[in-house]
Amino acid sequence: MFPPALHLSDSAAASVFRAVRLRGPVARDLIAGVTSLSVATVNRQVTALLDAGLLRERADLVVAGAIGRPRVPVEINHEPFVTLGMHIGARTTSIVATDLCGRTLDTVATPTPLHPAGTALAALADSAARYLRRWHRRRPLWAGVAIGGTVDGAAGCVDHPRLGWRQAPVGAVLADALGLPVSVASHVDAMAGAELLLGQRRFAPSSPTSLYVYARETVGYALVIGGRVHTPASGPGTIAPLPAHSELLGGTGRLESTVSDEAVLAAARRLRIIPAGPATGSTGAVTDLLRVARAGNRPARELLAERARLLGEAVALLRDLLNPDELVVGGQAFTEYPEAMEQLKAAFAARSTLPQREIRATAFGDRVQEAGAGTVSLAGLYADPVGAIRRTR
Repeated sequence: MFPPALHLSDSAAASVFRAVRLRGPVARDLIAGVTSLSVATVNRQVTALLDAGLLRERADLVVAGAIGRPRVPVEINHEPFVTLGMHIGARTTSIVATDLCGRTLDTVATPTPLHPAGTALAALADSAARYLRRWHRRRPLWAGVAIGGTVDGAAGCVDHPRLGWRQAPVGAVLADALGLPVSVASHVDAMAGAELLLGQRRFAPSSPTSLYVYARETVGYALVIGGRVHTPASGPGTIAPLPAHSELLGGTGRLESTVSDEAVLAAARRLRIIPAGPATGSTGAVTDLLRVARAGNRPARELLAERARLLGEAVALLRDLLNPDELVVGGQAFTEYPEAMEQLKAAFAARSTLPQREIRATAFGDRVQEAGAGTVSLAGLYADPVGAIRRTR
C-alpha cells in the first residue's frame, strides 16, 4: 500500500518528468530553464528517465544544420504503459485506463455491489482484473482508488456509511488481485488532485491556495495548500450539514439533503415535472429533468436555479471562512446544467462579504470522477517516476 501522493513533488526527477509532460517534445536546456535546475542535473535525470523507459528521444525533431551538439528533444514514452483507476460511487463504479500523460484511454462503468464489504470488494477486484487483461499490450504500473467516506490512505482502508463498509481493506484486496502498487484516496481529494496535477497546462513550481467544492449525490470540499492537497490524518471534513433552506427543494435544512441529485429528483416528482419513479435518484431521471428544463419548462428551470442558488451561497460561506486564492467547483450538480452558473455566481456574490473572486468550473467537466481516479493511479509515478518503475519490477 502506498499513500496517495496528491502533491507537486519538488524532486529533480519529478520536476523534469513534469516539464516534459507539459512541454514535450522539449530539449534539455529548455527543461533546465523551466525547472531552474542546472543543465547537468537535467541531463542526469533525463538519462535516468530514458533508462527507465519513461522518456524517449525524438532525433527526428533535431533542427537540420544546427551548430554544436544536437539538441535532441525528449517526450513522454506513453504507449508502453497504463495505470488503472477506480472511482467507487454510491451507485456506480467507474474503472479507468490512463496513460502517463494523464489522458483517459477508456472507461467502463459497473453498478457498485450493494453487499457487505468483503463480497463487494471481491467482485470489484475481479472486474478490475478482467478489465486490466484487455490492456495486455501495455505494462500496468499502478492502481488508484477514489472513494467517498473516511479514507485511511496509509492503510488503504475505508469507512463508508452509505455502503455500510467499516474498515474495508480496499487497497489490500485490489493489490492482491492486481499485483500492483495501490493507492486509495477520498474522492473529493482525488478530484482536487486532478486539478492540481492534470488541470494545469503550464509548469508552475508552486500553487496558490485553492478551494475545491464538489456536489452531485453527495457534497464535499478539499483544500490545496502550497501545491499539496490537504489530507487530515482523521479524514476529510464535511460540509453536508451546512445550513440550506429551500421551500421549493425541501430537504432537512442541511446542504446535502437539499441539493443532492436525490433531493432534486424528489422535488421534481413532487411537482410533477417528471413522472413518479423510484425514491432514489438515477442518471436517467436527472437526464430527463435536464431535458425538460432545456425544452423551456419553467418549474424545471426554477428548480435547477434554486439548487444553483443554494450551492452558490454554500461556496460563499466556505470562501469567507477559508479565503483561498482560487475557487474551483466540480461535480455534475455544477457541470451538467451550466445554464444555472449565472444564478450560482450571483448568489455567491450576494452572500460573500469579501472582495469579488472568480469561480472556475473544473477542467474535466462531467468526467471529473474519472479524472480523480486516474490521478490517484498516476500520483505515485509523478512524485517519484524512477522509484515507481522500480516498485513495479
